[in-house]
Amino acid sequence: MKFSILIANYNNGKFFHDCYESILAQTYQNWEAVILDDASTDQSVQIITDIIKEDSRFRFYENSENKGVGFTKGKLIHLADGEICGFLDPDDALLPNALRASIEMFQKKKDTVLTYSRLMKCDQNLQPLKEFHSAMQVPNGDLNFFNCPVQIAPFVGFKKEVYLKCEKINPDLKIAEDQDLYFKMYEQGNVVFINQTDYLYRAHAGGISQNENKKNSYAYFAEAIFLAMKRRKLTEINGQKIPDKYRDPQEIFDLLDYQNSIPHRIVKKLKVILQSIF
Repeated sequence: MKFSILIANYNNGKFFHDCYESILAQTYQNWEAVILDDASTDQSVQIITDIIKEDSRFRFYENSENKGVGFTKGKLIHLADGEICGFLDPDDALLPNALRASIEMFQKKKDTVLTYSRLMKCDQNLQPLKEFHSAMQVPNGDLNFFNCPVQIAPFVGFKKEVYLKCEKINPDLKIAEDQDLYFKMYEQGNVVFINQTDYLYRAHAGGISQNENKKNSYAYFAEAIFLAMKRRKLTEINGQKIPDKYRDPQEIFDLLDYQNSIPHRIVKKLKVILQSIF
């Protein structure tokens, strides 16, 4: 089973060496790394190609013009040769057992369409700061699940053949394209949490969630949720009507506010326990 590590780069070549070294350090060796540069304006192309050199396990491509992360990640999936795919940002890194843990879960639980583990937030030098403790197993098959509050987070692996059968990543999403992917895969089968930390997330001034795009992430996430609601043909959530058109992100998140309540979390936990038994 080959794992395709998919790397969408835009102006992050200066951080790529750590990413590269973490791939080489993987204990699972049946992998490829597919890199697609989204018309970077810095020295990313030169830096990355110098690092990967003639290693045939790394394949490098370029967009002719800047297309955005939604388009770029969607194209990467189609370029992948592996049965399992997973995104790794060029400014982040993986811990050594990330690929092995994901592959072993797919081999153990055949109905799994997506695996996810836990990330570690790091400083700009990739020194650990804080684990993302919210990551945990979520109930499967719940039409009202929208990863809000966030529990599915990197490192994520997913079956390419399943992705190709469902609606693809929305190319118009500049942020929250990952959430859009999670929702679409969730609708196709079971997702499984791997209880370990695998992903080192680098917080720095140039990161997509750290710069001026941060103020837009809320709206993009809400749009991805709204599109999932419509795709699932839902008309109401917790007795409240879902709007016909997407207008305001707060309107969407207000519909899901009950999912932060303690009673709801208890019910969700019980569902997870029951599903693990049966």
